[in-house]
Amino acid sequence: MENYSVFDIIGPRMTGPSSSHTAGAVRLGYITRRIMGAEPSHASFTLYGSFAETGRGHGTDKALIAGLLGCMPDDARIRSAYKLARDSGLSVDFTWSEEPAEHPNTVRIIAEDVNGKETDVTGRSVGGGNILITKINGLDVEVTGEYPTLIIQHHDMPGVISDVSRVLAQLGVNIANMRVFRRGKGDNEAYMVIESDEPVTPDMPAIIMRLCPAVHDMTVI
Repeated sequence: MENYSVFDIIGPRMTGPSSSHTAGAVRLGYITRRIMGAEPSHASFTLYGSFAETGRGHGTDKALIAGLLGCMPDDARIRSAYKLARDSGLSVDFTWSEEPAEHPNTVRIIAEDVNGKETDVTGRSVGGGNILITKINGLDVEVTGEYPTLIIQHHDMPGVISDVSRVLAQLGVNIANMRVFRRGKGDNEAYMVIESDEPVTPDMPAIIMRLCPAVHDMTVI
């Protein structure tokens, strides 16, 4: 028998009509902002499947914008997301795609920050406000955002995983789940996604990067 939490039954605290099309979309935008690590100045959203077919009526576009601007699913400002974007200097455009997708509630977000750096994130809303990030900058990943999460970009070489694990243990952070993703053998770049039982404090990324030379970028969600 499958286990469900109370949030799966009664749904998340949210503004809007749909946990999948609204609350989940806010979280997709919000986690994209966290992956960016900077203020967005422009974003292109491509919606697929049910997101594309019924997203306008459910306010999925507003939810994605609001999340990218740092709003949470219960924020009343979601309804005024376009005005919020204009006031924040964020320009947006939407494509409502008819192309098939692996999941009906899928969006690709290509966002540019104020420094001109581009971040490309694909994710899906899987129900009850829950999400799954499936691609970051073209690399297949799995990020749910349900736990405190570290997304670590590193050189693909022996000893990196053990080095990061050792430093986290020294910092008192217990690893709940860990996955490593790379494009293929021989590719020098890889991502390590670590979900932890304890929150990662603001000072920890700098400590990890100082003690683990193979790590060259890190995002905390």
